Amino acid sequence: MPRQSRLTAARGFTLIELMITVAIIAILAGVAVPQYTGYITRGRIPDATAGLASKAVLSEQYFQDNRTYASTSSVNNPGCVSDSSGKYFNFACTSANATGFVLQATGKGPMAGFSYTINQAGARATTALPTGWTTTSGCWVTKKDGSC
Repeated sequence: MPRQSRLTAARGFTLIELMITVAIIAILAGVAVPQYTGYITRGRIPDATAGLASKAVLSEQYFQDNRTYASTSSVNNPGCVSDSSGKYFNFACTSANATGFVLQATGKGPMAGFSYTINQAGARATTALPTGWTTTSGCWVTKKDGSC
């Protein structure tokens, strides 16, 4: 029978090795979580932009039929009907008259602080952004750095 040596190799990890691993994971998480949060926010913005574009088309179709953007007593401009069915944005027509309209998407829930508009000429604007976001005139800001 072979005799066991008194010096056997230790198995497992030392406390220092575990602490280094935890530190590396913490650093990676510190970088990844903000990036992921920004990615999720950018992914919610198309709820506003697509909704506004769709409502602008409805308003243009209404204008073709009625020669006005303003609602008449018998028919409402479908683009100017307030709508809270968006998952992250509420939609409203802030003004509509015979020759023009302004549609607005206002953020709700996790998108509170965002506000986008479009008018009859197709002019897009970002009217409100959360703190830390950069605004750019004449477009719908979709990234924190002000990119459109």
